[in-house]
Amino acid sequence: MAAKTKQDGVARDVTDLLMGGVSAMFATLFTNPIEVVKTRLQLQGEMKAKGQHAVFYKNVPHGLFVIARSEGLVALQNGLPAMLGFQFCLNTFRLGVYRITERRGYTTDANGRTSIIKGAAAAGVGGALGSIAGTPFFLVKTRLQAQAAKAIAVGHQHKHDGTLGALMDIYRREGVKGLFRGVYPQIPRGAVGSSSQMVSFAYAKQWLRDHNLFVNSPLMLSFAGANLGGLVMTLCLNPFDVVATRLSNQPVDAQNRGKLYSGMIDCFIKMARKEGAASLYKGVGANYLRLGPHTVLLLVCWDQLKILEEYLRR
Repeated sequence: MAAKTKQDGVARDVTDLLMGGVSAMFATLFTNPIEVVKTRLQLQGEMKAKGQHAVFYKNVPHGLFVIARSEGLVALQNGLPAMLGFQFCLNTFRLGVYRITERRGYTTDANGRTSIIKGAAAAGVGGALGSIAGTPFFLVKTRLQAQAAKAIAVGHQHKHDGTLGALMDIYRREGVKGLFRGVYPQIPRGAVGSSSQMVSFAYAKQWLRDHNLFVNSPLMLSFAGANLGGLVMTLCLNPFDVVATRLSNQPVDAQNRGKLYSGMIDCFIKMARKEGAASLYKGVGANYLRLGPHTVLLLVCWDQLKILEEYLRR
C-alpha cells in the first residue's frame, strides 16, 4: 500500500499535469497558422448580414495564401507565444485532471470500461479550470492574430506589440478584470470541448480494441482515436469559440465596457439576429482543420508520454 501511495502521490500528479501542458505546446507549433486563419474567419463580417461585407478570406487555403502574400510567411505564426501559453494552461488542467482521475479509476464503470458521465465530468472540470487560467493568453492571442494589413483587416484592430506588451498594456488600461475579458464563454468552451474530445477519444480507442484493430500499434490506436475526438470536439466547441473570439477582440469604451457586446448571451443573440444562426459556425472548417491535426498531435504525444512515464516507473 505504501508503494502505491508513493507511486500515485503528488509528484506523479504534477507529472500528469505537466505532460498535458507540454503535449499541447508541441501540437501548437504546427497548428498555429490555421488558428490565425480561423480567428480572422470568425471576425470576418462581424455584425453584418451575409453578402453585406467584404470577403477577404474564403477558406483555410485561401486565408493562408492571402496572409502570406500580404503580410509575409512570418504572419502565419502571429500570436504564437500567447497561443502556447493558452494551450499550456488549458491542457495542464484539461489533460492533467483527466489523467489523474483516469489513473485512479474514477472515469470507469464497474466493468472497467469508460463511463460517459464520469469521463465527461472529469474532462469538463479540467477543461473549465484550464480555460479560466488561460483566458489572458487567449485574449492576447486573439487580438494579435486579428491584427492585419489594412487591406485585409477584419474585426477591431488593437495595436499591441507582442504578447508581453499586450498583457502589460491591457493590465494598465483595464486592470486584472480586463485580462479576463471573455472568460464566461471560455468556461463552457473548455468544459464542452474537453468533455466531447476526451470521452470520444477514449471510446474510439476502446471500440478499436474491442474490434481487434491497431491493438499492437499504440501509435495508430491513438491516431485513429484522436481523429474522431477532433471531429466531435469541433462540432460541440465552435459556437462558444466564435463568441469567445468576438468578446476578446471587441473594442471597449472609456469605462472598459465592450462596445459591441455586453456579454456572452448578448453576443449569441446579436450574432444570430444580425448575421444568422449559421454565424455561430463561422470558421468551423478552419476549426476542424486545426483541431483535427492539433488533437492528433496532442493526444498522440500525450499517449506516448504516458507510455514513457509508465516505462520509467517500472
